Amino acid sequence: MSMPHSSSSTTSSSTKRKEIYKYQAPWPLYSMNWSVRPDKRFRLALGSFVEEYNNKVQIISLDEETSEFSAKSTFDHPYPTTKIMWIPDSKGVYPDLLATSGDYLRIWRAGEPYTLFECVLNNNKNSDFCAPLTSFDWNEVDPNLIGTSSIDTTCTIWGLETGQVLGRVNEVSGHVKTQLIAHDKEVYDIAFSRAGGGRDMFASVGADGSVRMFDLRHLEHSTIIYEDPQHTPLLRLAWNKQDPNYLATIAMDACEVIILDVRVPCTPVARLNNHRACVNGIAWAPHSSCHICTAGDDHQALIWDIQQMPRAIEDPILAYTAAEGEVNQIQWGATQPDWIAICYNRHTEILRV
Repeated sequence: MSMPHSSSSTTSSSTKRKEIYKYQAPWPLYSMNWSVRPDKRFRLALGSFVEEYNNKVQIISLDEETSEFSAKSTFDHPYPTTKIMWIPDSKGVYPDLLATSGDYLRIWRAGEPYTLFECVLNNNKNSDFCAPLTSFDWNEVDPNLIGTSSIDTTCTIWGLETGQVLGRVNEVSGHVKTQLIAHDKEVYDIAFSRAGGGRDMFASVGADGSVRMFDLRHLEHSTIIYEDPQHTPLLRLAWNKQDPNYLATIAMDACEVIILDVRVPCTPVARLNNHRACVNGIAWAPHSSCHICTAGDDHQALIWDIQQMPRAIEDPILAYTAAEGEVNQIQWGATQPDWIAICYNRHTEILRV
């Protein structure tokens, strides 16, 4: 079963909806994130990937009447963004904030046409020294917490003051709650877990090939959930959105995705290996514990049903091919569970699943 390869629309008596909407940016894209706010349904933030200092972030929105994406705001960003995230505010009670990582963590306030720079969060006491950030995660239970991962082997947990005082716009600021040496080498990704209340537990992966789990209440020790047998660097991790026992990770240049169960450390419960080139992205379904989407250099986005674990998962249930390019980013919208977004070359596509 394959998702449609053309963007033909299906016409019903009352509504006309396409299966695929496409947007072409002015530059190659890397980072991308769905907006979570209920009043901004089809809004995404995109980050350029240009190998120089001057890069861009663009906020785009789909007009459901015209079926076209348009740019609502574009702003300068130093270096390419390694990750972009909207504040995980599904009720729309916080300011409309966006965070980006690169040389530092920056917070922005979205607007049309102008997005305002709020603050830069920098923990380096030595101004000559910069340890670029590889990734970050914004805590869904407490949006005043952001965790960053860095090439300097550390993770930093930031406390944000978003100042949601009614009637006046407060400036956003932040302070370091804790910084810890997380790995023996560079840390490549960090993600908060929904376990134990969803506020205190997070995991990280890095160049030492391990997945490690931390608890903000007990930072004197960590748990190694998995170590790659060849010590191949692990680049990404993602927690299952419905069952906090499961997480997925990918190794550098690997064609497979490893599914782990924290209750059975160090032994993958499944390996998803239908990709014919290296995997670049993983995204769990926001509404289902047994569906995950993967994307890679083979131009494919694949959706898997992992219900039958620990029996082997042979094939994906859906496959979509982006004819023109290697898929370098995939996101499954938290408020739009019927839609997946991918990036390749200069394009973003959202696909109905």
